[in-house]
Amino acid sequence: MEKLKHSVVCITGASSGIGASCAAAFAAAGASLCIFARRKERLDALAARLTAQFGTRVYTAALDVRDRAQVERVFSSLPDEWRQIDILLNNAGLASGFHKLHEGVVEDWEEMIDTNVKGLLYVSRTVIPWMVKRGSGHVINIGSIAGHQVYPNGNVYCATKHAVKALSEGMKMDLLGTGVKVSSVDPGLVETEFSLVRFHGDRQRADQTYHHMKPLTPDDIAEVVLFCATRPAHVEIADIVVMPAAQASVNHVHRDA
Repeated sequence: MEKLKHSVVCITGASSGIGASCAAAFAAAGASLCIFARRKERLDALAARLTAQFGTRVYTAALDVRDRAQVERVFSSLPDEWRQIDILLNNAGLASGFHKLHEGVVEDWEEMIDTNVKGLLYVSRTVIPWMVKRGSGHVINIGSIAGHQVYPNGNVYCATKHAVKALSEGMKMDLLGTGVKVSSVDPGLVETEFSLVRFHGDRQRADQTYHHMKPLTPDDIAEVVLFCATRPAHVEIADIVVMPAAQASVNHVHRDA
């Protein structure tokens, strides 16, 4: 953990769920945080809590990673001290809709592709050159078990997470020898706002996702992210799949009743 003290960690989608838990984990380890999300008020509340609890330095800004011009504007306006990003956590992502492909809603597809794939690319294209120039850094992408396996009605979401897996592998090849590490953390079922967003606010349907089983928590994933970020310089966790004990694959979940 000593290596995280005085480091700058940038997290997208930090206002809730895995992003917020990762922010807390890095704050507890002594890192300074540069946190972004669309919901600025949530970011500011999180920043206030982490500063009060850990004395953490936190920079916040509203950011929709789907908007390339906004990504460029937000990062270009960072003060010099905040451009020294040691760890980039590409966490912003979502699922929208749950339909057979031939019945899918195009707007849902566009939201997932723009957020999960293009948003990750926009942020990475902006930040990684700074790391390469310094000769050090670590990019950690939040993927999914859906990037390894496809499930019914998950067509486009699974495609975007397969893209994240491919992009993580491509980044690792392209950054070989630069001093910049690349990791992908790929969770199974994690109880966050994920399902509520997927089902467009239908709480009852969202709750069925985790019914009669114990899913992972955002803090579980934050521990794994922190593990990836704190390995010795010669160790790189390329890809790690994390699932609840009650889940064996995207289609195999043990429920108590």
